[in-house]
Amino acid sequence: MSSFLQAGRPPLILASASKSRALILEAAGLAFIVEPPGLDESAMRQSISGEGSLTPHDVAEVLARAKAEAVSDLAPKAYVIGGDQVLALGETILAKPDSMEAARRQLLDLSGKRHTLHTAVAVATNGEIIWTETTVATLTMRKLSPEFIGRYLAAAGEDVLGSVGAYQLESLGVQLFEQIEGDYFSILGLPLIPLLDTLRREGAIEG
Repeated sequence: MSSFLQAGRPPLILASASKSRALILEAAGLAFIVEPPGLDESAMRQSISGEGSLTPHDVAEVLARAKAEAVSDLAPKAYVIGGDQVLALGETILAKPDSMEAARRQLLDLSGKRHTLHTAVAVATNGEIIWTETTVATLTMRKLSPEFIGRYLAAAGEDVLGSVGAYQLESLGVQLFEQIEGDYFSILGLPLIPLLDTLRREGAIEG
């Protein structure tokens, strides 16, 4: 993919395997390379998000920074974008479901309740973080019957396993909610507007 926004400028790298983040950047007209950082995210989350450790807000930022730094160390001339998202039900951090059964249980836990989504993005170049942003959205899920959840998961398919909370707001997942407060792009996985502003300010994309 080529883009007039970046002619003659340093390459952009997305340090994430997230399809949603890639689609957001692609739709915004950016040309970039996808390079997952190869970190053991599950182990990292477990080590920094235990009781008495970092808040959900801080966990998201730490992981986004770690992803950007890991890839930037290998590609110092590029601008590297790292992102992470943490879902918190009260003070409890919910992990991304690893099976459809886990997704079903998670949706039952979230049914009829408010939860927060902490979305972080970090930009690194020359192996150092130059900017971070973490946003918070509050989402209230409708009271869902087990039967509805079953039909929803059957219709949405295993793509929901790539989404924290087992929902994708840009598609069928919007049917799960009664109220949403927060930035749309952040809920999808990336605080896009401040990210673009930073890339323009740094000269990584055309202003």
